[in-house]
Amino acid sequence: MMRAWLTQHAFVFFHTLKRLIATPVTSLLSVIVMGIALSLPVGVYVLMENLESMSGQTTGTPQMSLFLQQDAQQNDFDRIKQRLQEEPHIVSFQFISKAVAFKQLQHSSGFSDVMAGLARNPLPDAFIVHLEHNPPEALERLRTVIQDWPEVAHVQFDSEWIERLNALLQLGRAIILMLATLLSIAIIAIMFNTIRLQILTKRDEIEISKLIGATDSFIHRPFLYFGAIQGLAGGVTAWLIVALFIRVLNEELVVLARLYEVDIHLQYLSLQDSMSLLLFSAWLGWLGARISVASHLWQIEPR
Repeated sequence: MMRAWLTQHAFVFFHTLKRLIATPVTSLLSVIVMGIALSLPVGVYVLMENLESMSGQTTGTPQMSLFLQQDAQQNDFDRIKQRLQEEPHIVSFQFISKAVAFKQLQHSSGFSDVMAGLARNPLPDAFIVHLEHNPPEALERLRTVIQDWPEVAHVQFDSEWIERLNALLQLGRAIILMLATLLSIAIIAIMFNTIRLQILTKRDEIEISKLIGATDSFIHRPFLYFGAIQGLAGGVTAWLIVALFIRVLNEELVVLARLYEVDIHLQYLSLQDSMSLLLFSAWLGWLGARISVASHLWQIEPR
């Protein structure tokens, strides 16, 4: 039973491929249109993924500066070190004494004369804390918690760049979603019309099949395979278009990377994202065909 079922599906699959090859110009144009439509949201998605990846490399981990009370002693330093070690969002931290900070400022251009005129060291002891990449809300909560420690006078944390980056990435995700939705509807509409024309050209064949007792699933199957195969081909075309653009952009980025002495290059779609693209495009083609079949085949009955 299973063997017969697989044989039927294999026969329909290869028969559908022959139909596609028999009309190469029409099939190629449909595939190119679907590929271009899919490449737009996929291209934006790839750029956003690369932007997020490169921002993590260029900005490094978020930092927080803890300035201690002027009268803080060694036992206060030890308590803060123990608390920082217990915080799960903290990657590492470094203690900078007021004496070390004062010497660094003395050797800095523009501050040596000012430091030489001071009667005492006005700088506090401090901790430089390196944090994990987390949402700004989580990092702000951590800043509030540390600010309440009695040994800490002030906590400085610049979260504006994180908020701006997250806002930009959120905007990019919204654009991807809107593009993907609109262009998916367009692909479904294209496939709907393509299958409608296929049904009209095979009206007599469908009537004869129904007359000899063919089931609805048997009649539907070639059209569904036709839609899925064209959708899959559109996904492959979209992948190739995006890969070509990334390659061209990477060649242009070589000059920019050389000028700034940094490693800048765009990553291609990952294997998981590539498989998702192909499956999604095949599903869109199948869905367009399924809607078209449901809308038109029931109108054809044997005379």
